[in-house]
Amino acid sequence: MFRQLPDSGAQALTLYIDGLAVEARPGETVAAVILRQASPVSRTTPVLGNPRAPYCMMGVCFECLAIVDGVASTQTCMLPVREGMQVQRQHGKRSIA
Repeated sequence: MFRQLPDSGAQALTLYIDGLAVEARPGETVAAVILRQASPVSRTTPVLGNPRAPYCMMGVCFECLAIVDGVASTQTCMLPVREGMQVQRQHGKRSIA
């Protein structure tokens, strides 16, 4: 559904979503990269486990939460990509421990 626009000459970055290497460009948000994946799901709901994906892209709806570099419940729509970033889809409720 989503795809990158033609290359603007920006150097590609590599981040990892659930351990798989994914290409991104500087200035993109993690949520934008997640939306380009075969499964755009960033989390599942705590009670029923329903899949959720980035929605508002401006930090209001909290549907884009994921675990980024070990920090759970990170709003991926507000976070620019960095080289080597580790992203995991967040399943169920956040772990406190």
